[in-house]
Amino acid sequence: MTVFGLESNQVMGLAAAVSAVAGAEVDESAAAEIFARAAWTGIAEPGDSVAGALVSSLGAVAALTSLVDSWTIDRVTVECSSSGVDPVAPHDLALAFDRWRPRLVSSSVVMALRQAARVSARLILPADHVWPSAVDDLGVHGPIALWVRGVDAALESLPTSVALVGARAATGYGEHMAMELGAGLSDRGVSVVSGAAYGIDGMVHRSVLASGGLTVAFLAGGVDRFYPSGHDALLGRIATVGAVVSELPCGSPPTKWRFLQRNRLIAASSVATVVVEAGRRSGSLNTAAHAASVGRPLGAVPGPVTSPSSAGCHRLIREFDAVCVTSVDEVIELASGMAGDAQQPELDIGLDAASDRLPPDQVRVLDALSVRSARTTADVARRTGMSMGATEGVLGLLALEGAAIEGEAGWRKQKR
Repeated sequence: MTVFGLESNQVMGLAAAVSAVAGAEVDESAAAEIFARAAWTGIAEPGDSVAGALVSSLGAVAALTSLVDSWTIDRVTVECSSSGVDPVAPHDLALAFDRWRPRLVSSSVVMALRQAARVSARLILPADHVWPSAVDDLGVHGPIALWVRGVDAALESLPTSVALVGARAATGYGEHMAMELGAGLSDRGVSVVSGAAYGIDGMVHRSVLASGGLTVAFLAGGVDRFYPSGHDALLGRIATVGAVVSELPCGSPPTKWRFLQRNRLIAASSVATVVVEAGRRSGSLNTAAHAASVGRPLGAVPGPVTSPSSAGCHRLIREFDAVCVTSVDEVIELASGMAGDAQQPELDIGLDAASDRLPPDQVRVLDALSVRSARTTADVARRTGMSMGATEGVLGLLALEGAAIEGEAGWRKQKR
């Protein structure tokens, strides 16, 4: 059996790292599956529906083999069709293979596994007993595997957890409400999910920890490099008594695009989402949209009508029928499906609410560029997970808009 260009004995040669991320000794077949899924977390960007469909159709090992061995698109299509899963369009497969190839570096997977072992991170797969099955509601947009630092009890609590999210630029009022709700839910034995950002998220996690409860933080980068750095101690504490989770391998940097994709995991893994405080363009609205898209109850905490920091919450209540919640009892009522009518409306606030309204591809390319260091088109393509052709096209558009500049050494982000 060959996995990612490595023979079985080479994969098994990584037994220490593979066993460490699995949490137990594994046989050859299990090692190949772990290695393949670890590879996919670095090859495909979070939420890549083509990768999700391909892995669902062929299995992680065969899907990876099809890419490494350069199977023809016709062969991949036939193999997928015979699996009984809805086939992926050949055109979409061809584009996907083009954007994945720049990331086909087996040493990157080896480094991610070894780094995960160093920080005592585990890779959990859909078949594992601690897998948060609620994320399967994301379908082909769901995670292929999850990297975790923490205790099983926190992961096992996710089926009854509530997500509390909000803006980074929180007011004293918002932080007070975050503390009240986080601690109150913890006191009732309800675990709390959030994103570990500054502001509301950080206060939510702190209040749960102070109450001795369980909390889970979803990150937009690798679990070996806590972000934001100002929350290093907080995340270290969560990793000790709760759980820190990411679908990206160790060493992966957080980017704006990945934050937006991370939000879908926060929403899907919980039974309900409550926006505690958010401005009109807060990224928390992105999480709210994901919650609605997977049918999770959505709540929002009202604030002073004169406060721009609560404008996003008021918009959710006024325009999108989010349930107005003001206490822990009302949050629990929402999570129990007893708050008003339980059906969720379609939220047309856009899943890129925090992306300055740029198209997703432009957001990804800008994230991959540096103001100081020039980067080649191939490097940008590898960082974004896009094909060379698509990357070149977006760079051209950004150059026309004055957002990127090309020099002899490569592309740089233009200072604004």
